[in-house]
Amino acid sequence: MQGIVKAYDPGSGDGVIMCDTDLADYNLAPNALEGSLFRMLRQGQRVVFTLDENGRATRLSLGSESDMATPGS
Repeated sequence: MQGIVKAYDPGSGDGVIMCDTDLADYNLAPNALEGSLFRMLRQGQRVVFTLDENGRATRLSLGSESDMATPGS
């Protein structure tokens, strides 16, 4: 999945990612940045992510416009 960082608090690590395809908001999992190149996030930053078993965004990596898939294809 790909989306943009809607909000991020570097102090607490809390954040929200908005998915490109369905515009749903996903809270960041507590370990979302572990093992990634990110130390913090900025609002509007494009990321690729997966959902954990609790429906939270995790395993963040860099995203770009060219990585976006067309919904329904």
